[in-house]
Amino acid sequence: MSDVARLAGVSKMTVSRVMAGQSASEATRERVQRAIDELGYVADAAAGALSSGRSSFVAVLVPSLSSSNFSDTVSGLTAVLEPQGLELLIGDTDYLPDREERLVRQMLRHQPRCIALTGSRHTAATRALLQRSGVPVVEMWDLPAEPIDMAVGFSNVNAAREMVRYLADKGHRRIGFLGGASDLDRRGIDRLKGFQLETKALGLDRDRVVRLGESPITMSHGAPAMAELLSRWPDTQAVMCVSDMSAFGAIMECQRRGLRVPADIAVAGFGNFEIGACCHPSITTVSVDAYGIGQRAGEAIVAALGAADGGGRRTVKTRTPYAVVPRESA
Repeated sequence: MSDVARLAGVSKMTVSRVMAGQSASEATRERVQRAIDELGYVADAAAGALSSGRSSFVAVLVPSLSSSNFSDTVSGLTAVLEPQGLELLIGDTDYLPDREERLVRQMLRHQPRCIALTGSRHTAATRALLQRSGVPVVEMWDLPAEPIDMAVGFSNVNAAREMVRYLADKGHRRIGFLGGASDLDRRGIDRLKGFQLETKALGLDRDRVVRLGESPITMSHGAPAMAELLSRWPDTQAVMCVSDMSAFGAIMECQRRGLRVPADIAVAGFGNFEIGACCHPSITTVSVDAYGIGQRAGEAIVAALGAADGGGRRTVKTRTPYAVVPRESA
């Protein structure tokens, strides 16, 4: 900053005011900016945070950046927070609670303005860290009965139940479910729970379940899971998959076996991934508005920061929409 001030012929205080967007003449701003550009000066954000008592970033934790759904959620957050001068510091938990706890500890050391994390099931230590942090916390993709602070999401259980009702309304009585083997993907577990609750409510067989593969579930898991399901229950009429990626793999397995989808067996996914709309047959799925979850979470963060600065109340829970999207596969 001293070098910039010397080159621009102004005081360090003037450089500080210009960089903070405070009052200065246009000519002075131009001189300072030319000096900054010539020297390649980048302000020390850590020093600025120490000076102001606040950083400019929001910590965001997602289970997997390889999932387009979670990438869309991050994009939605960015669209709302970036115009507010807030930046995202992103961590990938790989679905591991202990890794999430470690990332929360690390990010809290850098004084984030807010923490947004995926899901509502955390280690006891993570919950305690977040509750004591003194910053707003947003849990995304779930709507827990007792959120740590704020929550933006929907019920995976209810969304899965709606898909089962859709398949049953199509006349299918023998419906199977393909999911992951790991209990770490709690949204996948909730979808399985919804499947079992609704098949029981409709008086259908709730045991046609194959759990195969570690999270995140990909296309490569869908084919062997479908093969196992057909081996155990060859009379299955329809299959609900934990995600569109799994459903794509399941459809490929059906094609290899000469089974027509949906004439011989219907296949449905979850998540409304791009591949579901582009493949043939296109995949019947549940749309959950992943980008919208990020937007609503961003709005909740802005409202919470405004409330902390005396700008009014904030919403604790925000329910996002979901809907069955009928396509060719079911």
